[in-house]
Amino acid sequence: MRLRSLVLGVNVDPFATLGLSRRYAVDLAAVEKTHRELSRALHPDRFVNAGASERRAALSKAVEVNEAWRVVRDPIRRAEALLELAGAAVGEERASATDPEFLMEMLEQREALAEAKQAKDLARIHAMAKAIEERSGAVERALGEGFARGEAASLVSKLGELRFYRRFLDEVSAIEDELAA
Repeated sequence: MRLRSLVLGVNVDPFATLGLSRRYAVDLAAVEKTHRELSRALHPDRFVNAGASERRAALSKAVEVNEAWRVVRDPIRRAEALLELAGAAVGEERASATDPEFLMEMLEQREALAEAKQAKDLARIHAMAKAIEERSGAVERALGEGFARGEAASLVSKLGELRFYRRFLDEVSAIEDELAA
């Protein structure tokens, strides 16, 4: 298992840290509430009069809780964590080994986005972003369903798609900022 190092190089299950079952579909509002409660309980001010080892342990656990929240709230990092916990090889190069037709389509989408940017056509940029957001949502639903069925190993390519969509939407956001300036 190759989960990101959270505290002093120790691999930690972000779902267990937050008291969640390992699944993709999570109630983010409920998880955020749990995160806040744990953060409050582990806040350094609560351990001012504690011994040094207890303060270090609380700080270490607080760091672990914060990193777990960052992982669980991000759809890509959540999928990566679940895949890693299931023993699937995950990484940019592995998840990028996606269907060549999909890759060609995304290349065409990026070229169209560049053209819309050049033309300063915000309406077209927004329409493209909306379409990609819908596709991203469909992939997130497919990931949730696939993880629920225990099909983790077959979901690596879906994770790759989600990464492409996220990058596209990040690029749209940067273009919007640039054109608004």
